Amino acid sequence: MGRAQTVADRKASIINATITVIHDRGYSEATMAQIAKKAGVSTGLPHHYFGSKALLLNATMVKLLKDLAMQVKSRMLPLTDPKQRIRAIVQGSFSAEQFRPEVISAWLAFYVQARTETETRRLLRVYHGRLISNLIHEFTGVMPRAKAVKAARSTAALIDGLWLQMALAGDHPDPKEASETALDHVELVLQAQPATEDV
Repeated sequence: MGRAQTVADRKASIINATITVIHDRGYSEATMAQIAKKAGVSTGLPHHYFGSKALLLNATMVKLLKDLAMQVKSRMLPLTDPKQRIRAIVQGSFSAEQFRPEVISAWLAFYVQARTETETRRLLRVYHGRLISNLIHEFTGVMPRAKAVKAARSTAALIDGLWLQMALAGDHPDPKEASETALDHVELVLQAQPATEDV
């Protein structure tokens, strides 16, 4: 158990170091040696555990995707009303944790690498698919499924678009403003739904 914990700790340290080094140097300039040094491990360990820089980025994004899922889930857990749960998904997507400068840098590298790396692209599709699926599930609680699908897709696209705008806005993004804009969209979608329509 002790050895397993040590391996888990080392992997976590390497992933955290990856986030920091990508932020400091950019993904293209980051090296496995720099990441190892930042993590305080031997130079060969990142290669030993992850294989390549691209695979290490994927492992880093798996960690960040899990963090995001947990942040959203914690907001949704105490809620039962679909409208409130939709708002919780939006607010979780713009949480302060998602707008730490280091996390922004890692996400931007993730988007860029998804254009050329098959596994990275798959992970991005998993994220998008999960976001849309969660939104469809909640919107279906207040409108017919066909409309719920459209509402979910437009909301997911707005979340991604606003996140990118905020991420590229400079050193001081305003996630609260982005969240409020996305929530305004959700409110318009919900208000357009006739209260008497059979769902």
